[in-house]
Amino acid sequence: MAEPSVGAPAVVAVSERDVLLATKLHVPRPQPGFVPRPRLAAALDEGLARQLVLVCAPAGSGKTVLLADWAGRPAGGVAVAGRCR
Repeated sequence: MAEPSVGAPAVVAVSERDVLLATKLHVPRPQPGFVPRPRLAAALDEGLARQLVLVCAPAGSGKTVLLADWAGRPAGGVAVAGRCR
C-alpha cells in the first residue's frame, strides 16, 4: 500500500474535503435508466404531515435516487436535508 507523501501541502487535504462535502450537500440528478417510483413518492408526500420521515432499506436499493426524485419535483417546494453515517 502506498504511503501519502510527507511533504503534501495542507491545502490539498482541505480541497479534497471540500469536494467530498460538496458531493454530500447537493441533490443528485437522475441517471440514465432511472425508474420513477410513484407509489413511494406518494408515501413521502403523506409523510409531510409528520415531523420526521425515515427511509430505511438495504444498500443499493435506491434510497438516494428516490429521495432525489421526490425532492426535485416542482410541486414539492419543501426544504430537504439528509444525514448519512
